[in-house]
Amino acid sequence: MDSFVLSFVDYLKFEKRYSEHTVRSYHDDLISFFQFIEGQYGKISLSEISSSFIRSWLASLKSKQLSSRSINRKISSLKSFFKYQLRIDMLEQTPMTNIISPKINKRLPVFVEQKHIGTLFSHVEFPDTWNGQTDRLLMEIFYNTGMRLSELVNIKENQVDFSNRSIKILGKGNKERVIPISSQMSAQIKQYYEQKRKNFADFDEAYLLVNSKGKKLYQKYVYLCVKKYLGEITTIDKKSPHVLRHTFATHLTNSGAELNSVKELLGHSSLASTQVYTHNTIEKLKDVYKKAHPKA
Repeated sequence: MDSFVLSFVDYLKFEKRYSEHTVRSYHDDLISFFQFIEGQYGKISLSEISSSFIRSWLASLKSKQLSSRSINRKISSLKSFFKYQLRIDMLEQTPMTNIISPKINKRLPVFVEQKHIGTLFSHVEFPDTWNGQTDRLLMEIFYNTGMRLSELVNIKENQVDFSNRSIKILGKGNKERVIPISSQMSAQIKQYYEQKRKNFADFDEAYLLVNSKGKKLYQKYVYLCVKKYLGEITTIDKKSPHVLRHTFATHLTNSGAELNSVKELLGHSSLASTQVYTHNTIEKLKDVYKKAHPKA
């Protein structure tokens, strides 16, 4: 089955243009599935795999206490894989037709309160070094644009349009979107841009954000940076770049931003992905009502 998996992985990489992380997840899910099938049923052809085989794999995952969210992701991987096999005429029908995904309890996105974000940029001290400048700017960009970690480390200098005050982002599936930025954010980026040329005789000119050696930032460095600075202002359990993305979206919706506009800014493919932020708004309204209404 390895050749089928490798062919599908190449399709995800080169045609769908999925991120390295997403491709690896699909690959690992499929390898796990086919190892189970071979262990239970021996070597069989792709066309012999039935929905009952898939259900037995899902039952084994459930017995290992895997969450419904993780199982759903694996079901999604299989659906995409078998859909691809139909597309290239390796199968006449998919065994996924009768597979039902388990229900997931919706979790509200974790976000940082506005007052804490104010503390971060007004009172937290960033070191007076190149890394300190970079750390502050990347925190500002995350909160002001809601972009993903992979998008931030790959921002190139030519994607920033100072005249129109915007950043062009290449997101999931190679989709482009343009995010407006404030005059203050534009000035901060421009200052960083100029300082980079003063500080380094040689640097990676393609990328906007660079480390103290003038090289493109590693994702792990950015993740640890965000975790560190969020740890200074909030006690929430999750402290990651994605939390700042949630924070950006939640603060917009709480301030009355139209949901479709938030969807475009985040680069979501469907409104359903964005609607979760309205729940945070409702929770805020409930809190206001509870504190202010005499009959609450």
